[in-house]
Amino acid sequence: MFKKVVKFLNEVKAEMSKVTWPKKNELMGSTVVVIVISALLGIFIGLTDLVIGKLMGLIVR
Repeated sequence: MFKKVVKFLNEVKAEMSKVTWPKKNELMGSTVVVIVISALLGIFIGLTDLVIGKLMGLIVR
């Protein structure tokens, strides 16, 4: 069992060394894009919920 774990960890190490990691500026750019899109999507969903809630309030009255 222990040999299998060691073999697995060695394979993981080998695969991780093959990964092309992003540079700091690429990572920062991607992070900004994700944050901006998440904020815009949150605002859109919030406004949509508000409008639907108001419309439902008018219909139910």
